[in-house]
Amino acid sequence: MSVVKIVILNWNGAAHLRRFLPSVVASVPPQVEIVVADNGSTDGSAELLAREFPSVTLLRFAENYGFAGGYNRALEHLGGDYWVLLNSDVETPAGWLEPLVEALDAEPDVAVVGPKLLACAARDMFEYAGAAGGYIDWLGFPFCRGRILQTLEHDGGQYDDARDVFWISGAAFCCRAAAFRAAGGFDTDFFAHMEEIDLCWRLQLLGWRVRVIPQSRVWHLGGGTLSNDSPFKLYLNYRNNLSMLFKCAAPLQRCCVALLRPLTDVAAVAVYLLKGQLKQCGAVLRAYRDFYAAHRLLARKRRAVQGTACRAARHIYHGSIVLRYVAGRRTFGKGLNGL
Repeated sequence: MSVVKIVILNWNGAAHLRRFLPSVVASVPPQVEIVVADNGSTDGSAELLAREFPSVTLLRFAENYGFAGGYNRALEHLGGDYWVLLNSDVETPAGWLEPLVEALDAEPDVAVVGPKLLACAARDMFEYAGAAGGYIDWLGFPFCRGRILQTLEHDGGQYDDARDVFWISGAAFCCRAAAFRAAGGFDTDFFAHMEEIDLCWRLQLLGWRVRVIPQSRVWHLGGGTLSNDSPFKLYLNYRNNLSMLFKCAAPLQRCCVALLRPLTDVAAVAVYLLKGQLKQCGAVLRAYRDFYAAHRLLARKRRAVQGTACRAARHIYHGSIVLRYVAGRRTFGKGLNGL
């Protein structure tokens, strides 16, 4: 029988642990260990766990290593066959874990599986962070079955088929431990945001598959650590997205990105300026500055990634999801169903 461990990364999230952890404890078999890895919290999270959740294992770090570094450090200490990386603001119902484990048991070339991600606030709506499986377009913009840019769909069962996808959300990310180790884990330089998409891309280049299993579903609050309008979050998303493309994209795609992506990002800066959102403008500009400053490091990473690649990544939309959105096609629909 496969050994499964659920790992929840926490940073000053005592309120989320109190609200959501009971559902996790109640919904998994007793042989599944639940681990909370604490990134140097100062809000009493450790004391809360000791007092209210004695069955949960606590790993404490002295500082905040971010999502990528925190998980990498936590997983260094853990055994097991499968790891479920779960955000602290995720509610889990009975029976959510079994379909994920069964999928990994049945298909040994699948490295990552994930559930259907629904919104806590509107429980029949898809949630922004992952919906029913993620993709990227040719310029690196992520989107999902059930979420195109800012438009979320109602879940009416239209995406209930299990299928291979490009990425699974880090909010509920079930991975094969051996594959995670083989890929070197998350890129710790990302700190947070996009690290799961980057890892899924690298795993595909190594020959693994990534799959969504909608028979499993969970509810995600979202924005638990950084609010959606945070300039720092915007900075991380832009910087990390550019870094991911530099490392992982095939030569033709990388050339297209180098030529066209700055144009789309200049347009985004212009929109922020028109709205008077100067901090957001600065976040995008800082992202480009730091991306270019890291060129030598990224070049070494690209050589390592491409040097071990054994196949091309699949499920990339060879078009622009932004232009598609502007043209009024704002749901996944038939036009993208063949990805």
